[in-house]
Amino acid sequence: MGKKERVVVGLSGGVDSSVAAQRLIEQGYEVIGLFMVNWHDTVGTLSGECPWEDDRLFAELVAKRLDIPFRMVDLSEQYRQRVVDYMFAEYEKGRTPNPDVLCNREIKFDVFLKEALKLGADWVATGHYCRVEHLPDGTHRLLAGTDPNKDQSYFLCQLSQEQLSRALFPVGDMLKPEVREVAAEHHLATAKRKDSQGICFVGKVDLPVFLQQKLAAKKGRIVEIAASWEGYRTAEQEEQLVGQEDVVALSTPYAYTPQDGRKVGTHSGAHFYTIGQRHGLGVGGTALPLFVIASDVERNIVYVGQGHTHPGLLRSALHIRPEEMHWVREDRRMQVGDEPQRFMVRIRYRQPLQSARLYVTDEGGYILFDEPQRGITAGQFAAWYDGDELIGSGVIDK
Repeated sequence: MGKKERVVVGLSGGVDSSVAAQRLIEQGYEVIGLFMVNWHDTVGTLSGECPWEDDRLFAELVAKRLDIPFRMVDLSEQYRQRVVDYMFAEYEKGRTPNPDVLCNREIKFDVFLKEALKLGADWVATGHYCRVEHLPDGTHRLLAGTDPNKDQSYFLCQLSQEQLSRALFPVGDMLKPEVREVAAEHHLATAKRKDSQGICFVGKVDLPVFLQQKLAAKKGRIVEIAASWEGYRTAEQEEQLVGQEDVVALSTPYAYTPQDGRKVGTHSGAHFYTIGQRHGLGVGGTALPLFVIASDVERNIVYVGQGHTHPGLLRSALHIRPEEMHWVREDRRMQVGDEPQRFMVRIRYRQPLQSARLYVTDEGGYILFDEPQRGITAGQFAAWYDGDELIGSGVIDK
């Protein structure tokens, strides 16, 4: 008998990572459970408590039940520097970051991976609903999870070949109800535990309260822009630009001034709002619900429009800066001047994949969608797929 390969599982105290550990044991690996403490602060958390203490208890109960070693590591300093400070900086610029994508790239598959290697790990495993295929030629394919309702490949869109080379996703070929069943069959404490929500490792937060740790509240105007605003392109003008493949014009957001609309309320800080946001505006009395269509953090103005089909919410293209273009598959990297390639793209988690073309120029990447997209948001990630394989991603610049 050869020596068993050692896998360190990121036991989070949730059902998915618990079943990931159980499956690895079944597959003949030597398994160690490693729990990460990434956040101690309770400012802005809706429970008012540190959620990690409960999580650790559940993770420890699972490790005992599976009879595997249990370790704990405090990565809160790295998490603050690499994820939370980045979050604050992005919101301050009026952008909306995705901390979960950053957490996977910077913490789970970097700092945590290094901790796992110290424990002699051959592999690192998590409970993500996605799959990885390790090809004989040394290429590692990141594939969507089998469960269409739970696919989490988007959250891993910034991983590199090196990071994927050590990764295992044991529940990626399972459906969520099956995971719950397996947990119940093996009497795991997490079998009926609710899925965690909110910011990775921080939990559910009141975002303005959380952000006010660093970003001061400051009263400003909410200005409504009518759907009939003369600055919007007509359908014919849009069609013409699409036909000309004018990705620069199509990816440029509309620019508003307070004179373009009417004041309908006040807010406590433009950087607390995101494109497409409906709740938390505190403005009533309109025929249709109001949605945020733009924010100007310099002048501290939030622009809104009525109805979820307001033209200010729709755009046919987006831009990614050259330095933000990331290729999970380096061998699929497009070069400047290459013919545009067709991909299926998503611009937020759980959004159905959208058909689009990717252009790579000296100015970076441009994604031109077949259908206009609602709520393209700077700071979020666009991820592009070929079939069920995630090929690359980038931070949306505009």
